[in-house]
Amino acid sequence: MRDHDIPSKTQAGRDEIDRRTRRLAPVLRSLLLVVDGQRDVAQLRAMAASLHGPGDALEQLQALGLVGIGPQAAAPPPQAAAVAPGANGDAGSRYSVLYALMSDAVREQLGLRGYFLQLKIERCTTLAELVQVLPELRAAVVKARDAALADELDRRLRTAAQL
Repeated sequence: MRDHDIPSKTQAGRDEIDRRTRRLAPVLRSLLLVVDGQRDVAQLRAMAASLHGPGDALEQLQALGLVGIGPQAAAPPPQAAAVAPGANGDAGSRYSVLYALMSDAVREQLGLRGYFLQLKIERCTTLAELVQVLPELRAAVVKARDAALADELDRRLRTAAQL
């Protein structure tokens, strides 16, 4: 892929977002969430790097048939682009990324102990509501793991939300 190419999700990519059948690595899933047919490859690679993802993350998604360049990867219909009620534009995209990262963090760092926190995240319908849950997620990771890991996770989540 060239830096100026604009990737979009394929139908398989949209299905993966809905169903989670492939069990993608968290960083690949997060990157797939932000592929929107508007950001170019250079922007998406920068996002992947900020999430500590591999340099070939987009190529991995393309090899899996989840993203593509050109007509085979048409943007989703407008009604499917609305990720959360009341979310639109950039806020909707940030909501999607933060939601995915927080869900992945709960699963990876807390396991079953994070069940109720995951339910709380799932009830969030706006970026602002997700941001309000960040301190609770940090506290749970401190309790389950350690403060340094919780601080790094909190920093990454706030960077993804552009706070």
